[in-house]
Amino acid sequence: MMNRRLFLRNSLLGGAALYSGSQLLGACRKVENLPKISLAQWSLHRQFFDKIQDPNDFATIARKTYGIEAVEYVNQFYVDSVNDEKFWAEMKRKAEDAEVKSLLIMVDNEGDLALADDDERRKSVENHFKWVDAAKLLGCHSIRVNAFGDENKEIYKEALKDGMGQLADYAAKENINVIIENHGLFSADGALISEVMNDVNKPNFGTFPDFGNWCMSAKWGSTQIPCDNVYDRYQGVADFLPYAKAVSAKSYDFDENGEDTRIDYGRLLQMVKDSEYDGYIGIEYEGSLKSEHEGILATKALIEKKWAALT
Repeated sequence: MMNRRLFLRNSLLGGAALYSGSQLLGACRKVENLPKISLAQWSLHRQFFDKIQDPNDFATIARKTYGIEAVEYVNQFYVDSVNDEKFWAEMKRKAEDAEVKSLLIMVDNEGDLALADDDERRKSVENHFKWVDAAKLLGCHSIRVNAFGDENKEIYKEALKDGMGQLADYAAKENINVIIENHGLFSADGALISEVMNDVNKPNFGTFPDFGNWCMSAKWGSTQIPCDNVYDRYQGVADFLPYAKAVSAKSYDFDENGEDTRIDYGRLLQMVKDSEYDGYIGIEYEGSLKSEHEGILATKALIEKKWAALT
């Protein structure tokens, strides 16, 4: 199975010619005049995969380089250490020393949670348990999961309800949220995922609306490249926000005025501000025209500019 890293690298190469409940778990507090901004580790994935920077230093990088006080980790950088309690204790210490909050772990490549086969689905659910445990040790409030599975919509829906219910029950014992991010295919069907949220109805089960990934015809769902079946991003964010325990401000590329060339940040941030969501807004730069460093700075500036202009 192609992982997220390979999918994005291959897709960007191919597309370059076309376009060069309560205060559960301490996840949120009320936003006032300025947004609370976090940094998603995927924003620096090329530097980490290419060993230009050490992913174990992510919290320190977020604080010292970008002045950001909260981070979202990606499990792909820590697969070999997932069961090492001493490792997570050291990671927690590094974050605390940098005065950075560890918010969540994004979990990829641990199996599809909406498979039709009961045994296979259960195996995928159990594959996620170790990341719940790691999130607990690190001091996070959530793990983010990918809601992939069967190709039949009705089978998918019932399987996802079961898989997410099982995983949420396990995570509840550790006081951890399990949150679905729109990541393509049926997970980008905002109306469908909302139905699953209502049917499962568990306080530690929520969503992670991403400004970008609304392509329903491809896994991972990036709308940075052409897609023939896109769920309306503004409707999708509206669908997800009532259940949101994190928000991902995906960014791609910017025009001469610092605006994202695909996403209306002012419109989406107004929706976030008007909703009951009161947690962090996570920078997740995924563009190709700016360096990762420049893209993070541009996204941060755009969020702050647009937020200051909101009514």
